[in-house]
Amino acid sequence: MHHEILLILDFGSQYTQLIARRFRELGVKTIIERGDCPGEKIRRYDPIGIVLSGGPASIFEPGALRPDPTVFAVGVPVLGICYGMHAMAEMLGGTVRSSDRREYGLAELTVTGSSLLFDGTPSVQRVWMSHGDSVEVLPAGFQRTARTGNTPFAAMEDPQRGLIGLQFHPEVRHTEHGAALLERFVTLTGARREWTPAAIRRELVEHLRESLPEGRVICGVSGGVDSSVTAALLQEAIGDRVIPIFVDTGLLRLGEAEEVRRRFAELGVPLQCADRADRFLSALEDVSDPEEKRKIIGHEFIAVFEEEAQRFPDARYLAQGTLYPDVIESSGVRGTAAVIKTHHNVGGLPARLGLELVEPLRELFKDEVRRVGEALGLPHDFVWRHPFPGPGLAVRILGPVTADRIHTLQHADSIVIDVIRRAGLYEEISQALCVLLPVRSVGVMGDQRTYEEVLAVRAVTTEDFMTADWYRFPPQVLDTIARRVVNEVPGINRVVYDVTSKPPGTIEWE
Repeated sequence: MHHEILLILDFGSQYTQLIARRFRELGVKTIIERGDCPGEKIRRYDPIGIVLSGGPASIFEPGALRPDPTVFAVGVPVLGICYGMHAMAEMLGGTVRSSDRREYGLAELTVTGSSLLFDGTPSVQRVWMSHGDSVEVLPAGFQRTARTGNTPFAAMEDPQRGLIGLQFHPEVRHTEHGAALLERFVTLTGARREWTPAAIRRELVEHLRESLPEGRVICGVSGGVDSSVTAALLQEAIGDRVIPIFVDTGLLRLGEAEEVRRRFAELGVPLQCADRADRFLSALEDVSDPEEKRKIIGHEFIAVFEEEAQRFPDARYLAQGTLYPDVIESSGVRGTAAVIKTHHNVGGLPARLGLELVEPLRELFKDEVRRVGEALGLPHDFVWRHPFPGPGLAVRILGPVTADRIHTLQHADSIVIDVIRRAGLYEEISQALCVLLPVRSVGVMGDQRTYEEVLAVRAVTTEDFMTADWYRFPPQVLDTIARRVVNEVPGINRVVYDVTSKPPGTIEWE
């Protein structure tokens, strides 16, 4: 099936993926390309609409990206957001002024007249600003549609050509009517809105059947949502030609290995299990550095997976749960970025095993994968469970990893998640985790002095995991967590709560 495409040209905004997700939630397949995507490529997409994202740069900076002029000539609605509005205004004959004073945060916006975008929304509304430059003179054919106290041209439109510029960010939740504005833009494109979980599932299954007419497919299964949905899609598409391989590193949550086996048995998918807990624990002996832990686990995982895969010499393909954000980051759309931490995956395996790579989820975001999982019949509580790092508890145990410390953290983690679920808060939280610290503290239990380990609890809310805020637990829930952990987990006598946002902290500690 050919899907209509809404094309986003990315100029480096931290919100670009969020923009794409917002439009996909409205039923439109949305593709992200570099801001300077060539005109020929833009035309090949045959987009129903184009969005010019914001970005951290000023258009006055040397080398600042500009969209190809084709954007304004293809005859579809174009939405310029922040930097995208500046580029639109400058390229079409308007004037942009530079300012050393940034406007950041909530602002009161006043709609100044009839508008393609604002019709149906209040005349006064709160929006989220983040800019330095501003439009000073509108291009010919444009009219002002909104202003704020600091920004005379907070929005502009050329209704004849369907060109719209917004100085603020409609994609963030802080803009109170942002969802309605994006909905209105989709309406202007005339989109059919056929990008739904059921349609995506049908298309993926059909594509797998057509592209994998013969040969067996090895699928690496971690127990996470991405790999499980990948395996379930392959099972529906090609039946018993898929070989899911699950490597138990011994670094999973309490009872998780057994849970993975049970889930796949319920799906009717025969799972090949490799219990290598002792091997991973031995390799991690006396290792404290987090990067070294990740590299060791990645190396051992590849080695074990390679050994298991060699038992199936007739296999032709390797399936992985690669997602669209991974494709964006590796394709050069976002440019270069500093390595914050080494990622744990099965990279390198296709070349070593001589297998062709299959990535059925490579055009999907995480929330879309979850919804496809539900369409496949996977349980709701499974597909919406919190993310878990590939290296497992090894990067939630600060300092050396030992069998006793793994057991301690597994026990504490199970209690924390149980308390959160019982309080009905699990789905309000994007990710909750526990970290066993490499310090001890003095405590008193009964009449005895204790000197035991400290557990840090962390819970965050986030739209895209690129930024995150710490979750505000009701005090009684934190009290229950602390009392149960200290009373039920031998070796821990103190619980602390992490109130650091991202940035500056990462979600995981290591």
